[in-house]
Amino acid sequence: MKPAPFEYVAPETLADALAAMQQYGFEAKPLAGGQSLVPVMNFRLAQPGVLIDLNGVPGLDGLWQASDGTLHFGSMVRQSRLERDPLVAQHQPLLAEAMPHIAHPQIRNRGTFGGSLAHADPAAELPVICVALNGRIKLQSAAAERWLTARDFYTGLFATDIGEEELLVEIALPPLPARTGTAFTEMARRHGDYALAGVAAVVTVDASGVCTAARLVYLNAGEVPVVAEQAAQLLVGQRPSQELWLETAVAASQNEIDPRGDIHASADYKRHLAKVLTVRALKQAFARAGK
Repeated sequence: MKPAPFEYVAPETLADALAAMQQYGFEAKPLAGGQSLVPVMNFRLAQPGVLIDLNGVPGLDGLWQASDGTLHFGSMVRQSRLERDPLVAQHQPLLAEAMPHIAHPQIRNRGTFGGSLAHADPAAELPVICVALNGRIKLQSAAAERWLTARDFYTGLFATDIGEEELLVEIALPPLPARTGTAFTEMARRHGDYALAGVAAVVTVDASGVCTAARLVYLNAGEVPVVAEQAAQLLVGQRPSQELWLETAVAASQNEIDPRGDIHASADYKRHLAKVLTVRALKQAFARAGK
């Protein structure tokens, strides 16, 4: 199929892009990598009146580290760069680890960090990673700018807190605490397919190996990235063990996630996968903590 007719705007500055968003409002849709938007338009599930192409806007593809260790990403940073950049690998290994799970290299060469976050697919990896890492998201309009936590950014199925005239322009990931280990794992029918289930784990231990903080975030387990707070709390104050990981995994998969059954897997099967993947992720994360 072909998309419905639309106007095309190619701003050359961020100010011009924000002015276009203000001018066209609800009718406008920003175009980043287009790896999600264009197929949706081709099926006419989305019919924006105006496309505002951000690919010619300078400054949105930056990646830098602040003095406090926070990594900042422009919204147009390509996913392939997240996969290969040494700053990401050194300071945010969870992000680098998750990238090869996203579709295929051709998609990652065009897809962007901000585009994936804004699309808000509950089966996508980057929203889960951003929530797991306590990321912050900068939204900007012609009149003002604001920062949101990644968790507050997601409001429902394919829904975010972006206003009609706003653009997602920047993502910030704070530095990981000392003795923190991370892991990401998912299960898909074929490499590159959307995952049936997946989990990001972030754990911090003290000098004796006791867990002092933990975070578990699931994809394809609800309408937004699902944070299993109560299950993660079971780990705090405990020494890691196979029994503890299994107890945590059962609590998360049975009590805190809400997967939907579909043509690929039933809800019960997705819960089972989430349990198995949680144990794997926690084993990896704790092994990496303190190194």
